[in-house]
Amino acid sequence: MNGFFTTVLSFWQIISLLIAQVVDVVWGLPLVILLVGGGSILFVYAGFLPFRGFIHAFKLMLGLYHHPGESKADGQLSHFQALTNAIAATIGLGNIAGVAVAISQGGAGAVFWMWVSAFIGMNTKCFECTLSLMYRGRDYKGEVHGGPMYVIQQAMPKQLKFLAYVFAICGLIGCMALFQTNQLAHYAQEQIGCPPLLIGLLGAGFVLIVMKGGIERLGHVTGAMVPVMTVIYVVSCLIILVLNFDKVPETIMLIFKEAFSGRAAGGGVAGYAVAEVMKVGVKRAAFSNEAGVGTAPMAHSNVRTNEPASEGLVAMLEPFLDTIVVCTMTALVILIGLPSGQGSAEEGILLTRLAFDNSLGVAGPWLLGAAIFLFSTTTMLGMANYNLKCWNFLFRGRWGLGENVFYVYFCGTLILASVAEITDVVNILDIGYGLMAYPNMLAVLMLAPKVKKTIKEYIEKYQI
Repeated sequence: MNGFFTTVLSFWQIISLLIAQVVDVVWGLPLVILLVGGGSILFVYAGFLPFRGFIHAFKLMLGLYHHPGESKADGQLSHFQALTNAIAATIGLGNIAGVAVAISQGGAGAVFWMWVSAFIGMNTKCFECTLSLMYRGRDYKGEVHGGPMYVIQQAMPKQLKFLAYVFAICGLIGCMALFQTNQLAHYAQEQIGCPPLLIGLLGAGFVLIVMKGGIERLGHVTGAMVPVMTVIYVVSCLIILVLNFDKVPETIMLIFKEAFSGRAAGGGVAGYAVAEVMKVGVKRAAFSNEAGVGTAPMAHSNVRTNEPASEGLVAMLEPFLDTIVVCTMTALVILIGLPSGQGSAEEGILLTRLAFDNSLGVAGPWLLGAAIFLFSTTTMLGMANYNLKCWNFLFRGRWGLGENVFYVYFCGTLILASVAEITDVVNILDIGYGLMAYPNMLAVLMLAPKVKKTIKEYIEKYQI
């Protein structure tokens, strides 16, 4: 029996090494150029047009502005519910554990490249989410949906329509909630001694209950949980930063310095080249705010509106709130809370916990624990929604592969993730995310003139 388990372990170690090699290929220079370079092209091409609607986007999100005939438009969610649905997947453990992974892999300098990627990503997300409203479709049940697969299917040349299925297949990998379940399980085990497998089972049950209620129940749940989780975490970080205000300026300088020196910070691996640090920052930013990956358009496509550009402007807020605000706070807390060299053996969420321990004492782990629970569970829901959309696009209820089979598949991955190694979890998701970005960014770049025209007409129409 011991020999059998040894053979299985050795086999998985080989698979794990292969997965790591695939990540290096997928996240090579071409994808970095596509996300940062392609996003920069869109940024210049748009001529700051979307940023003119920044304040207007907040008004839309808060329900302070309504378009004529909006109540009778297609869609199931309000602007706020659509944004919180998307934020449920974006502002998640990528902001807590993902930033820790970025710092441990690429040093403080990786944070700078996360900022650059997010700033460019604001424009990218505006374009891709506007597209998802311009080319909405209906699933096999007749419900309104959208996303890159529908955009590619309806608007791209015939010879490229196969990319819709490529995106959906990769979405089944990239949109698994493995990271969230894994990190919640590890934190619960470390903090209260709860078995990881139990967390996986409870998480699967929670997702099943909410998702069986449909998109409306999902919108109500995320609309209630997202503001609470964001306030808890942001206030906790602000307390730490206020208590250590004298260290903030030097920490920000460290981020800028190491962005161009290629040296990893304490807790990371020394000797990184600047290009490698940039790749780490871009990769973790994509995992955090999802700009260019194509996930957010699937959430925003359910909004009830007759103005596609309006939701593009609302979507633009995600990278700002997610990376520029929340991820920056996490990075500063980690870099301030951990003396040089401390936490080098820690991974992901445990690195952040160590920083909270050092700064807030006994209250730190409990405040962080509350945020982790809310962040991880809402992200599980957001990812389940994305994954279901890809599943239904591919199978359309045929061959006995309806939604009940999907729930078994998705909840099964949550249970397995709770006992998996974080390195394997991150690598599997990075492969899915990277492969999703290729068809999505290609579609966004090719259809950019139509999007720019739509946004420009909207801004002129409502005199923004």
